[in-house]
Amino acid sequence: MAELTILRSGERFAHTFNPPRPLSDVLAESGFVIPHPCGGRGVCGKCAVQLKGAVSPPTAEERKAGTRLSCQAMLLGDAEVTLPEARAMEQIAGGARAVKPVAPMPGDLGAAVDIGTTTLALALYDLRTGAALGEAGMLNPQTAVAADVMGRIGAALGGRLEEMRGQVTGAVRALLQEACARAGAAPEDVASLVVTGNTTMLYLLTGRSPEALSHAPFSADCLFDETLPLGGKTVYLPRCMHAFVGADITCAVLAAGQCESGEVSLLCDAGTNGELALWKDGVLHVTSTAAGPAFEGAGISCGCGSVRGAIDRVWVEDGAIRVHTIGDAPAVGICGSGLIDAVSAALKLGLVDETGAMDDDDLPLSNGVALLPKDIRAVQLAKAAIAAGIETLLESAGVSEDDVRTLYIAGGFGSHLDVGSAAAIGLFPASLAGRAKVLGNAALAGAARLLLDMPEQERTRGIAALARHVDLGGNPKFNEHYMDQMFFPEE
Repeated sequence: MAELTILRSGERFAHTFNPPRPLSDVLAESGFVIPHPCGGRGVCGKCAVQLKGAVSPPTAEERKAGTRLSCQAMLLGDAEVTLPEARAMEQIAGGARAVKPVAPMPGDLGAAVDIGTTTLALALYDLRTGAALGEAGMLNPQTAVAADVMGRIGAALGGRLEEMRGQVTGAVRALLQEACARAGAAPEDVASLVVTGNTTMLYLLTGRSPEALSHAPFSADCLFDETLPLGGKTVYLPRCMHAFVGADITCAVLAAGQCESGEVSLLCDAGTNGELALWKDGVLHVTSTAAGPAFEGAGISCGCGSVRGAIDRVWVEDGAIRVHTIGDAPAVGICGSGLIDAVSAALKLGLVDETGAMDDDDLPLSNGVALLPKDIRAVQLAKAAIAAGIETLLESAGVSEDDVRTLYIAGGFGSHLDVGSAAAIGLFPASLAGRAKVLGNAALAGAARLLLDMPEQERTRGIAALARHVDLGGNPKFNEHYMDQMFFPEE
């Protein structure tokens, strides 16, 4: 065994591994993700690090770049790496709020965690008072393996299950350290966690083979609702509803109070694994659709997470495109909310037509940040999947757009979504824009309720029992709607 010492933002971490191993793999395994925009070919130079110790000689790509690259370097033994300053994911958690403790899980400190396909979020709580002490977010390190759940299922079945389990457990540890550092607390004093996420993410967290999720009839052999030890802490994993409608939606429905109302309502979490829940007459109609990671800034040429400098708002002023960045910092890329705004603005100005065709080779937004035709295409694919899923779900339940009294928009991405822009690109029916209620990271909020009030676990079991899954796979109606929804609405 060898040890890699990791230095970042003045903090020191250590991770053991069996050499030889690629530096990028060991970093991802320990919860530190460095993006590789060039796919690990060593040509973009954006994964530069300082490296010393028992490591491979510089490759031709590294010599050309004049620095060590995490995608090229091999670790041969004990080594030390200094990473660039972390760009905090500033908008994932959505602002953790105090929760009145009723019957909290054991200990003085606890944490709620949402493991998303693309991003992770954690909120730290005082279990005695219910005060929110701190939060942290980061890119899911498993994105280095595959962007979506099916890709990760395939990788797990191909022998990478333990690697991905190590990646996500390492990421949770790193988030816990970050949140505790902000709160002046010690990670070892955190006794209990509630960890939510989609079904595949919980399989990978627990090291369970996702073989049952890989083929028809896609029937999960475990839907969780269990408490287990993990990393020396007591961890509760909430109940999932289906193989592809996870505990994150169970928690979101709990946080929204959706099943406690007599009105027809629709909950939409437009993440990588877009999940929908329609409440009508005591039945929760649920489904999922593969939207891809575009709305979370991944797979976009200039895409990034909700970091300082990310373009998060775009609008038209005096016939020109204007932008805002997180922290009012120089633009470094564009996150999901800004992406939807940008496409909406381009449609308004006629720079992109209803088919997605652009007038020019790119759409400049700010210094060095521009959208390419392939980015517009990625938005079309993602929005078509969500919009067609909504249309099919409404039809399956015998519900019209006019019947839906509230549209709940959930997810870290949804926290900063401009409802008007989303309707303008056709992400959801324009008629629902005036009835939309943005919840923020409802999955994390629901997990916090379970952390601070254990009897709420029974309520989530009741929510799951009311669920009826609507299968979109091979559904001719969905396929028809999907093709129609590839077009943007005409102004």
